[in-house]
Amino acid sequence: MATLSKVKIGDEPIRDISVLPKSKILLLGFQHTFAMFGATVLVPILTGLNINTALLMAGAGTLIFHLFTKGKVPAFLGSSFAFIGGYNLVAPLVNGKADSHQIALASGGVFVAGLVYLVLAGLIKAFGTRKVMRFFPPVVTGPIIIAIGLTLSPSAVGSASKNWLLAIVAIAVVVICNIWAKGMLKIIPIIMGIGVSYILAVLTNNVDFSAFQHIQWLALPVEPSKFMAFDLSAILTIVPISLATMMEHIGDISAISATTGENYIADPGLHRTLMGDGIATSFSAIFGGPANTTYGENTGVLVLTRVYDPKIVRIAAVIAIVLGCFPVLSTFIQTIPGAIIGGVSLILYGMISAIGVRNLVESQVDFTKSRNLIVAATILVVSLGFKNGLTFNISSVTITLSSIALAAILGIVLNSILPGKDYIFTVDQPKDTGVNFSGVDTTEKGKGGEEA
Repeated sequence: MATLSKVKIGDEPIRDISVLPKSKILLLGFQHTFAMFGATVLVPILTGLNINTALLMAGAGTLIFHLFTKGKVPAFLGSSFAFIGGYNLVAPLVNGKADSHQIALASGGVFVAGLVYLVLAGLIKAFGTRKVMRFFPPVVTGPIIIAIGLTLSPSAVGSASKNWLLAIVAIAVVVICNIWAKGMLKIIPIIMGIGVSYILAVLTNNVDFSAFQHIQWLALPVEPSKFMAFDLSAILTIVPISLATMMEHIGDISAISATTGENYIADPGLHRTLMGDGIATSFSAIFGGPANTTYGENTGVLVLTRVYDPKIVRIAAVIAIVLGCFPVLSTFIQTIPGAIIGGVSLILYGMISAIGVRNLVESQVDFTKSRNLIVAATILVVSLGFKNGLTFNISSVTITLSSIALAAILGIVLNSILPGKDYIFTVDQPKDTGVNFSGVDTTEKGKGGEEA
């Protein structure tokens, strides 16, 4: 087994963590846990679900996803914000709490929504990734990736603004470690940023430890009263949301592919990533947990650390499961001031958008063509302009499309109807074909504009 002395950390991406000492690998897992924690626990707070259940199902859902994707995709699945509106319609909060039976009915709707993923996965498997991915060229996926980071940024700024001193210290430490540090410090900048700024927060009396006064050391991470139950109205209310989240899923997988330089849409295949996400969501709903989705926060960690081994994410998943079973651990993480998380998130979200820019550059998207400018501009403007998404009614069913989903749909439609497409998707890896992972044919034949 290689040791750190044989590896120049930061010079090249790390795709196999066996080159690192075992004593350090756990820290890398905790980095991903810290990145996902805030958003994952916020969803149950806003919906009345159980926080411990959300953490448990985030970890379990991530492992399920890795099982279906052959352990190849370094993605973490956490609580989905897209379904909050559905939960609030079926199980509205009253004085901060929701009726357990109504939550169970909402969970039944989420269970069925997860199965819808399998329908799209089946279509992709039946007709081939090539035909489906013709609708997702780099001129569509690149701006979507950019938009994912930009639409997340207001929440980071809002959190950081609670205490700019802590936020700036966290940012500074992350940047210093990532740019100038050597050895292990270079790949744990988030741990260092949170750790240093947390110490400062303690010294300046900015940490609230009151939550430990009535803490349980061990607790059942699920509530049987919230296990799923079925109601047609709840199903019709929640299932349409999956149409939006599937668009976001494709954008996230494109972002992870762009980050690591691996064609995950081709191998293990988009049908497998959709199956993993869908089954993880349905499994979570059985036990009253929130819908799962791939997390942009953890993609940001990949960008920053350049450690791409999926085993690191699976370690983070196990940590999340442990946190769900031991409330004292998750309570400690909750004592981290929001300003610190906001500061770290500012960098992570910015990294996601930067990856979208890189995707466009490496794919050689021709922005001298008006059709490409129109497609990209529409995606960016809609994703940022519709902050609360778009809500409309079909009969008695209320449907809300998130800004990202709405932008993706419009981008796909515009790209399909406007003339001058110059995109070819290949299921081969770029080093073998002359086609990069985002699908633009860089061979002389491809430059002629032939379509698949």
